[in-house]
Amino acid sequence: MTSVIGALADAWAEIRVHKMRVLLSLIGIAVSVGALTAVVALTDYGMQNTAESADRWGGRSATIAIAPMSESGVVDTAAFDERVVRVSERYGFTHVARSTEGIQLLVQAPDGVRSTETRLLDPDYAVIHREKLLEGREFRASDAEALSPPVIISEAMWDRLGRVPLAQHPTIEIVGAGGGVYQVVGVRAKEWRDDQTVRMDVLFDGYASRVEQLPEGAAVRWDVWVSSEAASRIGPVLAMDLRAGLPSGQQVMVSRTDAGAQPGFEEQQQMLRLITGGIGVLVLGLGALSLINIQLVAMRQRVREIGVRRAFGATGGRVFTAVLLESLVATTVAGVIGIAVTIAVLRSPWVLEGMFPALVDVPPFPMGAAVTGLVSAVVVGAVAGFVPALVALRVKVIDAIRF
Repeated sequence: MTSVIGALADAWAEIRVHKMRVLLSLIGIAVSVGALTAVVALTDYGMQNTAESADRWGGRSATIAIAPMSESGVVDTAAFDERVVRVSERYGFTHVARSTEGIQLLVQAPDGVRSTETRLLDPDYAVIHREKLLEGREFRASDAEALSPPVIISEAMWDRLGRVPLAQHPTIEIVGAGGGVYQVVGVRAKEWRDDQTVRMDVLFDGYASRVEQLPEGAAVRWDVWVSSEAASRIGPVLAMDLRAGLPSGQQVMVSRTDAGAQPGFEEQQQMLRLITGGIGVLVLGLGALSLINIQLVAMRQRVREIGVRRAFGATGGRVFTAVLLESLVATTVAGVIGIAVTIAVLRSPWVLEGMFPALVDVPPFPMGAAVTGLVSAVVVGAVAGFVPALVALRVKVIDAIRF
């Protein structure tokens, strides 16, 4: 233990004496380790962003979609909803949401009446599909009792309405079937930076209570969120239960829509991780090569110093350990600094919002990335110090006299 502590003390003393050389040589290591850590962390953020983008279209893992169909093209939505409710209670489903997309409603805008793309949604839809809000709140179950049904509008539509603060309780007026005053309770964030989609989401029950039937061509779908393990078990049985007792000419399609059910999705995620990890290792390797070169050049300048230490009784093992630990301690400190800077930068809101604007459930900084960076710094220090330490081991006292 005493010899190890002594070697560490010698290594730290050498770093202090040659601090300028060490500083210049380790800047590259700090940058390389920080880059590797950033690559690993950004890969995790990117995979989370990809997963959430897929969830917006197909739902979380695992989402089962229920779509009734009829030969006549007309489905009694209310009757089928009662059937879904009974089955949901039997299976204990906690998240079930109706949705209708692609319908057009007339909205009184400042520049006249405009046809606006509309979705009719249940409150659980936002949870299942990871919908992101820029302002306000999502729908609640109690909103169905409101005299002024709630709507959530897109950011582009909010711009058209003058970006009235939601604290002022802005409203919109729908003209025609289901017409009346609706209260704006939320604003959807853009799907991408230049997204100019003018769209609004209306609470399903809020709109349905104002009309006798949904607009022509409106196809209602029920989304059920269950665990991935339960999806394969429940799917076939659920389809049989929903089809039992249906009127003649009606069918029910039950299928998984989440990305986890798509073939090759997990393989694509793993391939992305391997590619980005390889890039990070390449950057770190270049930094390690530059450090080895600098250490070898510096070792030739320290021949006299090492020869004198050997003359005063320093053993070859002590010299080898001191040179190796000098590199190891320095690269570890540089790695910690690089990791700390990387964490500070990547955790800043403007970086995450700028690079991954669609993230809803922002994960904490992945500790795996920090551990990978720290281990890499230690490995680089060991590799970069091993070769110079071998050179130092071969230095003899006579070399110090000749140098």
